[in-house]
Amino acid sequence: MDSPNLAVASAQVGGGGMRKSSTLICAPIMAESVAKMVVEIGRAEAVGADLVEIRLDHLKVFNCNQDVKTLIDQSPLPTLFTYRPKWEGGQYDGDEKSRLDALRLAMELGADYIDVELQVAQEFIDSIQDKKPEKLKVIVSSHNYQETPSVEALGNLVAKIQATGADIVKIATFALDITDVARIFQITVHSQVSNVPIIGLVMGERGLISRILCAKFGGYLTFGTIDSGTVSAPGQPTIKDILHLYNFRQIGPDTKVFGIIGKPVSHSKSPILHNEGFKSVGFNGVYVHLLVDDIAKFLKTYSSADFAGFSVTIPHKEAALKCCDEVDSVAKSIGAINCIIRRPTDGKLYGLNTDYVGAISAIEDGLRGSLNSSLVSGSPLAGRLFVVIGAGGAGKALAYGAKQKGARIVIANRTYDRAREIADTIGGQALSISDLDKFHPEDGMILANTTSIGMQPKVNETPISKHALRSYALVFDAVYTPKITRLLKEAEESGAIVVSGSEMFIGQAYEQFERFTGLPAPKELFRKVVESTS
Repeated sequence: MDSPNLAVASAQVGGGGMRKSSTLICAPIMAESVAKMVVEIGRAEAVGADLVEIRLDHLKVFNCNQDVKTLIDQSPLPTLFTYRPKWEGGQYDGDEKSRLDALRLAMELGADYIDVELQVAQEFIDSIQDKKPEKLKVIVSSHNYQETPSVEALGNLVAKIQATGADIVKIATFALDITDVARIFQITVHSQVSNVPIIGLVMGERGLISRILCAKFGGYLTFGTIDSGTVSAPGQPTIKDILHLYNFRQIGPDTKVFGIIGKPVSHSKSPILHNEGFKSVGFNGVYVHLLVDDIAKFLKTYSSADFAGFSVTIPHKEAALKCCDEVDSVAKSIGAINCIIRRPTDGKLYGLNTDYVGAISAIEDGLRGSLNSSLVSGSPLAGRLFVVIGAGGAGKALAYGAKQKGARIVIANRTYDRAREIADTIGGQALSISDLDKFHPEDGMILANTTSIGMQPKVNETPISKHALRSYALVFDAVYTPKITRLLKEAEESGAIVVSGSEMFIGQAYEQFERFTGLPAPKELFRKVVESTS
């Protein structure tokens, strides 16, 4: 997605200092009583919201004159009043006159913003023509809960909303694919050029980046929740995450975008790690979760220099390699990558694999700790039988790394033919995962799980029975959420050394950070962050 450089003025941050984006953070207030709403407004101010959206349609009992006045008088933040009808995804199912009268009253009593739906906007704006206070801004909104239309259709929709006399255009659509969001970014950028304030947001997990990167592309505001799970639309992040995980105030037109491409991806701690790292070294970048279904389509859509680099996780590591213009020789041998860098000189994509380095080093350290290191020369993996569970990108990477250290390789996979294919490429044996419980040709083997078995939320799953773990000297699990999986717990109980996936995670992140930024990775910070979030 190509995007012109946006001229977004700096704005003063509430706590002092400068911020790069003027995009506001709005907290939806959806309590069932006015008293609870007043409490929630206070909490919104405390967590850093710039304004609050008062959702009148959520009130169980509504005394119009008294309640609107109370809410305006008792709000320390600017107020946006919304009275959303059921036909536009809200809760209100009464008559239209009462609904619009309530919004007109909010205007008269000092509301800062009124949100009115496109379907009734012309009538509403005409009715307040001579009474509208100077400070009031009317947001005319359109919600599409099924899809994100074409750029042309979105452009026509913006023109239609502008024609009503709206002060601010609001379009909310639904993401069927993460590439849908690019169309909202294009419309947002185009609106900046024509000087129309616009709120362009895409609902659903695939639309999350619209709620963060609107600060880069010039959106008027984004919505963030006070509490996790209490959302007014699907996919809303918390204000805490917007401000502190994504460093929203520091996102500007020149901010470089990085992210973790995966499916699933919401569990990933990479954004915490990299954004903390960026902040610590003063690097102008933001790192986001990217729920991607088709990686080739994603990379083709987000092809501008703004999108500067990506981490790649399950299930895209092999497909990603085919999307790159150039691939590191080690990654080529493995047949999978976990990192993509967009070269600033020519925009070409360069793929590499940093997966195996951290994992193999951690496994070697674990083995050395159990041996008298003075008696070990070379790698403690040399000559060991190294059993890898999984034949995806991470499995291939670990098998390749262990082979380089002199280990004998066994690949176990749900599909035997796939295991055989990898074993033939790297040089080793193949097993079906169902045969693992009976496989113990020798004691002192190494086991490395590279599948997502045991990852949250399915924490009770394990790829191998406990009794079979007695044959292993060390067990490694690439899953790092939770830090101690059922596999590692049972391995430890069986007398094996255990190595957590967080070691692999930290190791691969060091090199990626340095590739992304050209700066040394803040290693102590990374380790501290991983330990504090485990």
